[in-house]
Amino acid sequence: MERGLIDADLGGGVIKKRIALPNRGKSGSVRTLIATNKNDRWFFVLGFEKNQRDNISPKELLFLKYFAADLLKISDERLVNSLKSKNLLEVSHEAQ
Repeated sequence: MERGLIDADLGGGVIKKRIALPNRGKSGSVRTLIATNKNDRWFFVLGFEKNQRDNISPKELLFLKYFAADLLKISDERLVNSLKSKNLLEVSHEAQ
């Protein structure tokens, strides 16, 4: 995603990325919504299976844009404290 491999820029710091799940075919993929400044801040905010729902509503997208704006202006200190207190959880993936 850091190299621009996203499926859609929904605006307001929200992007969509589809992720294929092993042995599930195209209909078994999941959609993830990420709040990002496309630099050093990437927050997973929502994920759902494609077969559960097609997309999010305009009202949900508006909420996510406000939520993304709040997340992206968190100070480094507050981010570290939120991680320590487990108000936010760090998700990482090591390249294989």
